[in-house]
Amino acid sequence: MILAFDGSSIDGSAYRYVTDLATDSPSWFDSLVSSWSTYGLGLFAVLMVLGWWRARRESPRAALAALAVPVVVLVAYGIDLGVKLLVREDRPCQSLRVATLEACPAPGDWSFPSNHAAIAAAAAVALLFVSRRLGTVAVVAAGAMAASRVWVGVHYPHDVAAGVLVGTLVAMAAATLVRRLPDVSGHPLAASRLGVLLLAPRLAKSG
Repeated sequence: MILAFDGSSIDGSAYRYVTDLATDSPSWFDSLVSSWSTYGLGLFAVLMVLGWWRARRESPRAALAALAVPVVVLVAYGIDLGVKLLVREDRPCQSLRVATLEACPAPGDWSFPSNHAAIAAAAAVALLFVSRRLGTVAVVAAGAMAASRVWVGVHYPHDVAAGVLVGTLVAMAAATLVRRLPDVSGHPLAASRLGVLLLAPRLAKSG
């Protein structure tokens, strides 16, 4: 038997308050939140593509920063997963007897930190360094994603807070590294067939 951490003593009362609100809320709203919780990460993928499309019209350096965003997300996910395996916190729906909108994950599917929150936060913060406008949209979406994970009952508030922290720290560290990269405008890669990833074709021809 695997010993697991019970996080209900941290903010179990806050979790119960949120899940009670969800139980008493209109079904259409709960359905909307549940759909966002399940499929909302797709929006961040769309924002990443838009960020890259716009960035390559600015400069190879900006395009490189945009191309780094998916990598940042993968690194954040990996670190978050590592922490999850170390802490091994049971899901709140396993520790507390509450009605939840989403089916309770199986034992061994640990709760702390939230993968969804880490992925969303990493994407949002990284996108802020690519486009303030897209990054702002992503930050709002990341907050909604974190809140939705508690609303549907699969995470404690401290789970999503930790996930946001992991994603933010990874994205900030990555942004520091990307800023130190040299200008790749004159690099042979920019003139190769792969150069379309770093510069819009029209700009590449004019250059």
